Amino acid sequence: MSRKYILAFVIIIAVALGIGIWALSFSSTSSPPQSNNSTQHNDPNWIFPPEGEPATPLPDFSPVVVEVMPSVVSVTTETVVSSFFGQSTDYIAGSGILLDEEGYIVTNEHVVEDAQSIYIELADGRTFSANIVGTDPLSDLAVIKIDATGLPYACWGDSGSLSVGEWVLAIGNALGKGIIVTQGIVSRLDVSVTVEGNTLYGLIGTTAAVNPGNSGGPLVNMSGEVIGITSVKIVASEVEAVGFAISSDEAKPIIEDIVRYGHVTYPWLGVSATTVTPLLAASENLSVDRGALILEVIAGDPADAAGLREDDIIIRFGSQEISDIADLVRAIRASEIGEEVEIVFVRGEGIKTTSARLVEYPTS
Repeated sequence: MSRKYILAFVIIIAVALGIGIWALSFSSTSSPPQSNNSTQHNDPNWIFPPEGEPATPLPDFSPVVVEVMPSVVSVTTETVVSSFFGQSTDYIAGSGILLDEEGYIVTNEHVVEDAQSIYIELADGRTFSANIVGTDPLSDLAVIKIDATGLPYACWGDSGSLSVGEWVLAIGNALGKGIIVTQGIVSRLDVSVTVEGNTLYGLIGTTAAVNPGNSGGPLVNMSGEVIGITSVKIVASEVEAVGFAISSDEAKPIIEDIVRYGHVTYPWLGVSATTVTPLLAASENLSVDRGALILEVIAGDPADAAGLREDDIIIRFGSQEISDIADLVRAIRASEIGEEVEIVFVRGEGIKTTSARLVEYPTS
C-alpha cells in the first residue's frame, strides 16, 4: 500500500474516533445528573386521608323566598315637578311590606314624599291605589294603605339577635323591574348614616345588592322574618355592595305610632351634639374621651333651662351611659314627653349633674 493511502486511512480513523469521542462527551454532559435520593420521599402505600366531617352546605334560599315574597309589594309614585319649561310628571319606583291582612303597608318616607298618586302592585299581579296613613322623616319611614282584605303579610323578627356574618336576603322592586331577590350577609350592626342632613341610627349593614327601587322592601333572615327595611345605599365609584336597612327593632314602635296616630312624636332636649372620640379629646384637650359633646344649646328649650352649655359633655342620660351621639339619641327617644330626666355631664375637669324636663320635638 502506498504511503499516501496509508496516511489517508489513518486520518479517516482519527476523524472517526474523534467524532465518537465528541459524541460520547456530548452525551455524557447533556444527561441530567441522577439523584441519589430520588425515591426517599416516595410512599407506595399512600392514599387520600379519610374524609372528615362533611362541609356545611350553603343555605337553600328558595323556601325563604316562597315564604316572604307574597308580602312584598311594588310601589310606584307620581310626582308633579315644576320647572322653567312647565310641569312634568316624575315616576319613582320603590318597595313595601304588607303589615297585616287589612292592607297597611310600610315603606320609606323618601319613596312617597311629595307624591300626588301612589300605586301598589301585589305579588299576585293585582294593582291598587294607596293613601298615606302617616310619615316620619326622622326615621325615613311611612305607612300607606290599600283598600283590600285577606292579604298575606310579613312575619317580623328580632334584629337584636342578629350577628355579623349571618345570611340575609334583600327583596324588592329593584330598578322598577319587579320583585327581585339578592343575597348577602350582615356586614355591620348599629350603624349611623347621615343622608341629606338627617342621621339614621341603628342601621344594619349588608352586602346584599341594594339598587334603586329596593327602598322600603324587607331585609329578611333565613327564617323568613323581616329584620330590616332597606333604606340607604352608599353610592360612589369606589364603593361596592354597601347597603343599609332600618332595623326591625327601631322600626316597629315607629310603625305602630304612625298606624295609631298618623304621626310620631319624639321627646326633645334641645341640643346639637357630636361624638367624643379619643382623637377629638386629644385635639381639643378634653378631659374625657367618650360621651356627647354639646355644640349648641337652643335658647328656651329643656337643655337651656337645665343649665347645659356649649362644650359640656353628656356622659349619662337617665340610667343610660352615653358613649356617643347615637347613645344620646336613643336615650332621649326612649324617654317620655314631659318626663324629667337626670343628666350627668362633664364641664372642664369636673363632673356635674342636672335634670331636664323633655318637651315634644318641634315640627317646624
